[in-house]
Amino acid sequence: MDQILRWHVYPDAADLASRGAQAIVRASREAIAARGVFHLVLAGGETPLAVYERLREAKADWSAWHLYFGDERCRPRGDPARNDTRIAARWLEYVPIPPDQIHSIPAERGPEAAATAYARTLEAVGEFDLVLLGLGEDGHTASLFPGPALEIAQATDVLPVRDAPKLPGARVSLSASRLSQARQVFFFVQGGAKRAAVAAWWRGEDIPARRITPPQGVDVLLDVQALGWCP
Repeated sequence: MDQILRWHVYPDAADLASRGAQAIVRASREAIAARGVFHLVLAGGETPLAVYERLREAKADWSAWHLYFGDERCRPRGDPARNDTRIAARWLEYVPIPPDQIHSIPAERGPEAAATAYARTLEAVGEFDLVLLGLGEDGHTASLFPGPALEIAQATDVLPVRDAPKLPGARVSLSASRLSQARQVFFFVQGGAKRAAVAAWWRGEDIPARRITPPQGVDVLLDVQALGWCP
């Protein structure tokens, strides 16, 4: 399936974070009104953290939110390098989402065991309402990095990752095909370091981010520093 892209450019990182949080809350209200529940996949990385901070003060029906993670580093529970630890400190500790509705990846078990366990967690979940993702300087998203292993990303829902080019090398990631099973997908991209990846994406190069192909397309929310040029 070809990727449908919609680009939303904001003047700076603060406006990107504010608009991103507003869009998430809007998606939650639409999902809860339609289906009574909001299934949201969270992105790791730096840029989404600013978005999550804005959600602390949001008026939302937190009791209907179910959270999942696009990827995780294989470190002990509570390790400051883990996505779930960082997101909790910036957002989840401030809102009353029921703890049993926050579905962390058990990455402390190691890549293979954690991937198997998380695949079972996702068996009860159909299409996600919203998937949040970031973009790496090399075009990676979640823990889907460029290279031959990317082809395997279509074969299963959750992948064990060994020898990732960014430390720690051991990780767990949802696959491109599972991340694409979503009503909406938002990418958050900020900063001049992402310009080359954004340009490659715009040109249609086969970077990992281009493998995310939900039926309704992808919304890319980025600041002018990440764009760096006019299409």
